[in-house]
Amino acid sequence: MKNLIIPCLALTFIWGCQSSSQPKFIGPHVDSLVKQPHFPPLSVTEKQRYHDEVENMLNHTLYRSSFNGSVLVAKNGTIVYEKYTGFRDLRGKDSLHADVPFQIASTSKPFTAAAILKLAEQGKLRLDDSLTKYFPGMPYAVTIQLLLNHRSGIPNYLYYMEKGEWPRTQQASNSDVVNTLVQWKPTQAYNPDRHFNYCNTNYVLLASIVEKVSGKSFPDFMKENFFTPLGMTNSFVKKMNDALPTQSYQRNGAIWTLDFSDGPYGDKNMYSTVRDLLKWDQALYEGKVLTQPMLDSAFTPYSNEKPGVNNYGLGWRMKNYPNGKKVIFHNGMWHGFNTAFARLTDENATIIILSNKYNSNVYTTAKKLYNIFGDYDGKHDEGEE
Repeated sequence: MKNLIIPCLALTFIWGCQSSSQPKFIGPHVDSLVKQPHFPPLSVTEKQRYHDEVENMLNHTLYRSSFNGSVLVAKNGTIVYEKYTGFRDLRGKDSLHADVPFQIASTSKPFTAAAILKLAEQGKLRLDDSLTKYFPGMPYAVTIQLLLNHRSGIPNYLYYMEKGEWPRTQQASNSDVVNTLVQWKPTQAYNPDRHFNYCNTNYVLLASIVEKVSGKSFPDFMKENFFTPLGMTNSFVKKMNDALPTQSYQRNGAIWTLDFSDGPYGDKNMYSTVRDLLKWDQALYEGKVLTQPMLDSAFTPYSNEKPGVNNYGLGWRMKNYPNGKKVIFHNGMWHGFNTAFARLTDENATIIILSNKYNSNVYTTAKKLYNIFGDYDGKHDEGEE
């Protein structure tokens, strides 16, 4: 996403009690948040070990950098570390807690992709459908799949609208983005399917396709098909005129001022909590989001013209390490909000960090946590949003 983004994470420990005859596990008693039919339960000793290793890493990295936000780390669906630090509102000093939602920025994209893939499973659209099928007059004849894997070549509304006639202080809607593409016909960035180029316009268009096909608003579709069925009670898509659920801040603590780009959803504007994102993570394992064949297609690399560790599937980033390890993830960065969300599928481990005060250490710290669970060679890592 756009480099105008800055979040902060706030954390508060939730302490659990253990008998003095057992190793002391410090963490929340919320194992019932998700059912774990496939993964073996962790022993008290294992929980304590993972907790201590995560805490030690965070104390030497993220917590030394004025972090304001939430952290949750889980193994086999069991939370081994959870902490909330700082404030929802830096001015009001209202402490963060488990139910405070953060905008997850580009980590919204896997959800948008899941909505499209669900409609494809239901036979309501095809991934090889052209964009022009849904938006008459659209000057770009690219497929839905090329929107999903960022190979469309469509210009980024974050740039062409700002350079064009759109007032910077006037928030744009998804319809506005579509209409400017049709009416202004900004130059295509490159020919379709030539290479990968991360572009928020792709996911604004995908959310708009969900609305066209389903007959529902994108926020309502997500609530009815994912948030409510999965018990994600503090997750929602923010509509343009909704009040701001959680304020975001610049690195120096100044409030981040909204502009035209804060209106569209699909590429961002989804709010959630670390606990809700764990429910999402576990629902993916349990087949409650998409069928396994469709998930496999989403987790398939499509950007292979530049070999390396990093790649992109259908709504998901991935790291394919030389030793065979794979990370399925999607980070986010938007106007003060920073999100790291990683799934280490070999170890069934989940790393989630949310912040509403800009802090680039969110991403580097998340990567460092990988090695607590397995052998992840990070020497070739690059920063991704």
